[in-house]
Amino acid sequence: MKKTDNQMLIIFGASGDLTARKLVPALFNLYVARQLPDNFVVLGASRSDMTDAEFRDKVVNKSPYLKTKLEDLKENYIKGFTDRIFYEDLGSDYTAEYSGLAQRIEDLNAQNGTENNYMFYFSTPPSLYEPIAKNLADVGLNSQEKGWKRLIVEKPFGYSLDSAKDLNKGLQQYFQEPQIYRIDHYLGKETVQNLLVTRFSNSIFEPLWNRNYIHHVEITNAESVGVEKRGGYYDKSGALRDMFQNHLMQIVSLVVMEPPIGDQPEEIRNEKVKALKSLRIMRDDKTLFDNTIRAQYVASEINGEKVKGYREEDGVDSNSTTETYAAVKFFVDNWRWHGVPFYVRTAKRMPTKVTEVIIHFKTPHHQIFKDSGVNSKDNKLIIRIQPDEGVLVKFGVKVPGQGFKVERANLDFYYSSLAQTYVMEAYERLLLDAMQGDATLYARADEVEAAWEFVDPILDYWKNGKDIRMYGYAAGVWGPENSDDLMDDLGYWRNPGENLADDPGYCVIC
Repeated sequence: MKKTDNQMLIIFGASGDLTARKLVPALFNLYVARQLPDNFVVLGASRSDMTDAEFRDKVVNKSPYLKTKLEDLKENYIKGFTDRIFYEDLGSDYTAEYSGLAQRIEDLNAQNGTENNYMFYFSTPPSLYEPIAKNLADVGLNSQEKGWKRLIVEKPFGYSLDSAKDLNKGLQQYFQEPQIYRIDHYLGKETVQNLLVTRFSNSIFEPLWNRNYIHHVEITNAESVGVEKRGGYYDKSGALRDMFQNHLMQIVSLVVMEPPIGDQPEEIRNEKVKALKSLRIMRDDKTLFDNTIRAQYVASEINGEKVKGYREEDGVDSNSTTETYAAVKFFVDNWRWHGVPFYVRTAKRMPTKVTEVIIHFKTPHHQIFKDSGVNSKDNKLIIRIQPDEGVLVKFGVKVPGQGFKVERANLDFYYSSLAQTYVMEAYERLLLDAMQGDATLYARADEVEAAWEFVDPILDYWKNGKDIRMYGYAAGVWGPENSDDLMDDLGYWRNPGENLADDPGYCVIC
C-alpha cells in the first residue's frame, strides 16, 4: 500500500455544492476506512461568511449527503473527523491577495503537523483558475522547498482547443505541470480502470485486441434525466463538450492505447496521449456530415408523466441549437486499429442510465454453421461502467436438440458479487491518489489538448457548416432513428434497455 503523507487540503469554492455533495463524503469514507494520514486537515475557502463551526455543520453534521452514514456512528467518532475541518472567508473577491489565507494555512500547519504538504482543490469556475494560482504563487504557496504543493482542477477544462491551451499556460506560469492534477471523475470508476486490466492481464483478450479480430467498437453513455437545473450551463456547453470531449475521450484512449512499458503514471499517460493523437481528425464537411449526428430531446410522456422538451427547460434558449444527443463515427490511424470503426454516443433523456464499452469481434472467416441463426450474432465483450458495474462476454453455444442451431450465451461478472470487497467511489479513489502523488487517473496538459484537437472541428462544423440538421427525438427513446444510419451495414446500436416511450423517434426540428 502506498504511503500517504501528512498534509492539508485547501478547497477553493468550499461553500458550493460539490464540496458538501462529493468531496467531504469522499473524505469521510476515507476517514472511516482509515485511509487518511494521521495529520490531515481540510481548510475550506470561499467568499461566504462562515465560522469553522458553521462550515462543519454545513458539510458534515447537518449535511443531507452524510445523514445516513452518521446515524449509526458515535458522536466522538464523528467529532474526530469534524475537528479536522476549518474554514477561511476570502471576502468579496477570489482575486484579492491571499496574505490572510497564507497566515491561516501556516498556523494550521504548525498546530496540526501537516509538514508543509498542501493540496489546493479548485472547485470554482475555470475563469478563476489562473487568478487563484497567481495569488497562491504571490504568497509562496506554490514553492516546494518545504513540503510538496499540488493543484487539483475540475472540468470543464476549456471550452475549445484555444481556451484549453490558455488555461494550461495560465496554470503553468505559477505551478509546474507535475504539480497540476486535472480531475475527471469518470476515471475514478473501478470499471474504467478495469479496462486496462481486462486488456493487458488476460491472454484471452490481449492478442485479439486489434484489427485482425475486432470488427468495430461501440461506446454508449446514456442518461435518463434531462438537463435538470443546469439548463443555463448546458445550453452553452452541449453533449459534445459536457461528456464526449472529456469522459468519453478518456475511455476511448484506454481502449485504443498501446501497452505501456509499466504501470507507472507517466508510462500510462504517455500511451493515452499517443492514442488520442492517433485518432483521425475529421475536417471536411462531407466527412463530418456522414459521420456525426446531433439531436435534441423533445416533449414526450414517460410512464404516464409529461416531460418537457429541451427548449422548454429553464435557462434554455427557446431557439437553441445545442445538442443533447451526439453520435460520432471515427477511425484510428495506426497499425492496431486500421480500418476499425469506432461509434461513440452520449445523450440525455434516454430510456435508462448506462455507460458501457462494447467490443464487437469479427465472425470466423470460415462459417461452418451458416444456416444456424448465428449470423449477425457476433461475439461481444461488454464492459459496463455504470450501473451494475461488471463485464459480460457473449459467445455461441449449441441449442439443445437436433441439428446445430446456435444461440448466444453469457459469461458475466459483476462487482456487486464481491460481497467482501469495498469498491471506492470515484472521488474517494481520485482524492487518495492525489494525496499520494499518483497522477495515473488525472489528465495531463497534452492529453487535454489532444482531445480538443479531435473535437474542435466537429463543434465548428455544427456551428458554421452548411445543411446542418438538428434532429429531434422523443424524451425516453434511444435517440433519433437515423442515428442507426451511422452504423452502415451493421444494423443498429446496442440499446441496453427497453424503449419506454411510444412516440416516433425521428423528426427534423431545424
